[in-house]
Amino acid sequence: MTGPHVSPLVSASELRSLLGSVTVLDVRYRMGGPPGAPEHAAGHVPGAVYVDLDADLAAPPGAGGRHPLPSTEVFEAAMRRVGVSGDRPVVVYDDWSAHAAGRAWWLLRFHGHPEVRVLDGGWSHWVAAGGPVETGAVDVAPGDFTAVPGGMPVVSAEDVPDVPVLVDARAAERYRGETEPVDPVAGHVPGAVNVPTSRNLTDEGLFRSPAELAEVYAGVGATPERGAAGEVAAYCGSGVTAVHDIIALELAGVRAALYPGSWSGWITDPGRPVERG
Repeated sequence: MTGPHVSPLVSASELRSLLGSVTVLDVRYRMGGPPGAPEHAAGHVPGAVYVDLDADLAAPPGAGGRHPLPSTEVFEAAMRRVGVSGDRPVVVYDDWSAHAAGRAWWLLRFHGHPEVRVLDGGWSHWVAAGGPVETGAVDVAPGDFTAVPGGMPVVSAEDVPDVPVLVDARAAERYRGETEPVDPVAGHVPGAVNVPTSRNLTDEGLFRSPAELAEVYAGVGATPERGAAGEVAAYCGSGVTAVHDIIALELAGVRAALYPGSWSGWITDPGRPVERG
């Protein structure tokens, strides 16, 4: 389902037909916003189990940035707890334009799960499309997922200066260093190009077509050929929303690595250069 010729996305109508045959994970989260658990209890896709981004999909903040990748052991245990098995497809969703769900998609792919997709348009699109809604707690049998890292490419801070096409997924004003509402230093990694995640979406909040996305990313040099050569990577503030660009790049046929530490990890070493403008 997530092979090279299969979309990383699933539509609300398609998910409706798949309910009962897939594991659904609710990854509702907003940076600085309320926790997603009460929202999940108030209403969710039938059978969807809530996943806490901070607890299950990230390690504690530190030298690796604000949302370092979780250890393999922590991630595997979390995924088993919410019912994930290696032989059952997984669909993930949020209410943040796939910015949080993308993290779960990437981590599952990175740890070897072969069949993971993101609900295009997320919770709001599900409700608008008339999808059924369930309330209350969800109890699932534990899964047997075995996490084996290495399924998606990553780059380290040491690799970043040598990446030919380094895409910064943050808003343009943060990329330029005009404002920095989250991290203590403003600016971007020298040489990075900016494709804010908002450029990946239509006015309806769905991902743009593969052809449109290919045009957007070709404009900054991210082409299928460069992706195949391992020359494309993406980062953001903490390594979460950059996956939104990685999904868009995959839709466009471009394989891209993630710099997990992203800007918040880059600036933990004051010796690393910073560019503004």
